Amino acid sequence: MHRFASPARFLRLAGAVQPWLAGGTLVLMALGLYLALFDSPPDYQQGESVRIMYIHVPAAWMALFVYACIAVASASLLVWRHPLAGLFAKASAPIGAGFTFLALVTGSLWGKPMWGTWWVWDARLTSVLILFFLYLGLIALTNAFESPERGQRASAVLALVGSVNLPIIKFSVDWWNTLHQPASITRMGTPAIDPSMLWPLFSMAIAFTLYYFWVVIVRVRGELIEARLRALTRLQTEGR
Repeated sequence: MHRFASPARFLRLAGAVQPWLAGGTLVLMALGLYLALFDSPPDYQQGESVRIMYIHVPAAWMALFVYACIAVASASLLVWRHPLAGLFAKASAPIGAGFTFLALVTGSLWGKPMWGTWWVWDARLTSVLILFFLYLGLIALTNAFESPERGQRASAVLALVGSVNLPIIKFSVDWWNTLHQPASITRMGTPAIDPSMLWPLFSMAIAFTLYYFWVVIVRVRGELIEARLRALTRLQTEGR
């Protein structure tokens, strides 16, 4: 990992990878939306409202995945002092918060016709709401200090503490009796979903993943440029 600790090496790699991530995101997003809206059949019980699944489920997956990436980056920052780990975690937090908010909103829209209510305080929904607040806490804590390094270290500690919420979210439907349906794709054995629905779901999931890496690279590059400008400004100020 220390091979990519050099900002110059990271910028070269990011410049080469970013166009492919952008192109892959746009292509797979267009394909996934077409399959989800026009090619996949309505559900025999949920009808056309099942199409919310193609946004809700990938957004929920990404909410967990992005936080897991932040936790790994936070550990790298605290243990190995990886120079780019703090920037990666800082850049990822707003993206993860956006995915989590999207999962909560689409879940409410999906839950109203299925459950008859916009919200229930069951284990899955409550733990995802806590995840959203954790993301907001990471964003606030990172920017709460005048020194960017102190903010990143404090946010890293919170990220590692908050990572205990990830298995709670994942296994909440198995540990407690909730309204939320259990896993139907990642369960052992054959997924309980027809391939005509799996393909658009996987297309959207991959598109969301590529989008995350695309945007986080753009944000990290911006952070590096901002840090360079701060260093130049400080040198000019000290030279006067």
